[in-house]
Amino acid sequence: MLLAIDVGNTNSVIALFKGDKLAAQWRTSTSAVRTADEYAVWLSQLMGLVGYKLTDVNDCVISNVVPQSLFHFRNLSRRYFHCEPFVIGPDNIPGVEVRIHEPSEVGADRLVNAVGAYSAHGGPLVVVDSGTATNFDIIGADGAFEGGIIAPGINLSMQALHDAAARLPRIAIQQPETVIGTGTVGAMQSGVFWGYVGLIEGLIARIKSEYKKPMKVVATGGVASLFEGATDAVDIFDTDLTIRGLYEIHRRVEAAKA
Repeated sequence: MLLAIDVGNTNSVIALFKGDKLAAQWRTSTSAVRTADEYAVWLSQLMGLVGYKLTDVNDCVISNVVPQSLFHFRNLSRRYFHCEPFVIGPDNIPGVEVRIHEPSEVGADRLVNAVGAYSAHGGPLVVVDSGTATNFDIIGADGAFEGGIIAPGINLSMQALHDAAARLPRIAIQQPETVIGTGTVGAMQSGVFWGYVGLIEGLIARIKSEYKKPMKVVATGGVASLFEGATDAVDIFDTDLTIRGLYEIHRRVEAAKA
């Protein structure tokens, strides 16, 4: 079985594949200090709940944007799965050209999303990934990564508003009943929620205007579901896009070895 690990700035998603089928997936907060042994204990319990055990895993693929965490996940794979994990980078993904000035600067998560989106939806595409940051990534008609936009994520903006303004409370992000808030909480929710809808719609419109070719828009990420039904700018909401991208990269790597 394949264990696919997506280490994000805030959360990490770990998925288990049996053949080409997604058998299970779990989400945990990203930690730079959690050890391989701690991950193994956590994983063994969760895998046991769905009828699997650590010894069922014989391969591992990792996408990581937190350098301090990589050491522990490498050790997890080596110590408990007895295999060297495939760690995704800008120059080791078969079939993906990175068409920007400094390919080494592209985060692994953005490349994984490019592969996952293109394998499922073709191209050209805009992939909107809503997490700690909100990324707008451009995928060409041939699957190449062609650049994009990085904006602060919605949770980051809400946290900054609370931290910087002494009288503004910490609130949950949700779609308010009205655009015009009649209290502090409603006003904050409207500003953040509809402000991000405006950000998404505005940037997508500018991307399409500059790209000058028809493009599908695919949204993914931890908070993407918040915006489903709130905007017509997104064509497809695909919550499993990143995990599917990890599987597809692993499949291509194995095919290249054959």
